[in-house]
Amino acid sequence: MQLFVEHLTVIDSAYLHPEHGIVGESWIVDVTLHGDLDPQSMVMDFGHVKKQLKAAIDDSVDHTLIAPAKSPRLTVTNGEQLTLTYQFGDGESLEHGSPASAVTLLDADEVTDEALVAWLETYVMRAVPSNVTRVEISLRHEDDAPTHYHYAHGLKKHDGNCQRIAHGHRSRIMVFKNGKRSAKHERAIAKDFRYAYLATSSDRIGEKDGYSVFAYTSDQGRFTLSYPTARCRFLTTDSTVECIAQHLAAQLNHDKSATYTVRAYEGVHKGAIA
Repeated sequence: MQLFVEHLTVIDSAYLHPEHGIVGESWIVDVTLHGDLDPQSMVMDFGHVKKQLKAAIDDSVDHTLIAPAKSPRLTVTNGEQLTLTYQFGDGESLEHGSPASAVTLLDADEVTDEALVAWLETYVMRAVPSNVTRVEISLRHEDDAPTHYHYAHGLKKHDGNCQRIAHGHRSRIMVFKNGKRSAKHERAIAKDFRYAYLATSSDRIGEKDGYSVFAYTSDQGRFTLSYPTARCRFLTTDSTVECIAQHLAAQLNHDKSATYTVRAYEGVHKGAIA
């Protein structure tokens, strides 16, 4: 017998990519449970699936930086912080420091959907009753997101996992010029922000040889990141989706001949309008 739950949750994380560096991503998670019927004639109560399995995913890989532990590009150093050094692109590198809980190390040489699914299926098996013999997970993206970008960021003031300096999202962007959709402006924003690190200017503590260094201490601990400046986009505010929408609307409304409204998404089915 099989029990399925579509769109159980959304994983909003970032991962290390050999070309793009830190890539923000949003995966919609579908789950199928294989097993025998329990005394209630259920494989598992839907209420428990939604609470226990969702919590297992949200408390593990969600809002972390996912790194390929077997990659020759990656060096991992354990100390007061967990430090990742990663080589990518055309001779570029990054260094990420954080509490260990902000990082997911995959037993793979590259972060792929298949490798992440294998990790999740093993992890989530801990959260199911004994009559469940297999957990099958699939990851997908929004079907209706033709104009989108991948971005990573950290929110030092957040009281939850968004404070982690390198988590991210795959986000839609919609722009209205005088009330009508403007595909031209949407494509321009998506191109500029795609694979960007959206940084708060005040979090940058230094810059040298084309690299920006970011650091802050929040409730979960000390976070640091050294990243190529050319791959960053800077905001004078925090990088919440509300501030991103305001930032983009302010830029567009420098054009006094029209009025622009921005509908910015943070991952799937949520966002802000400015």
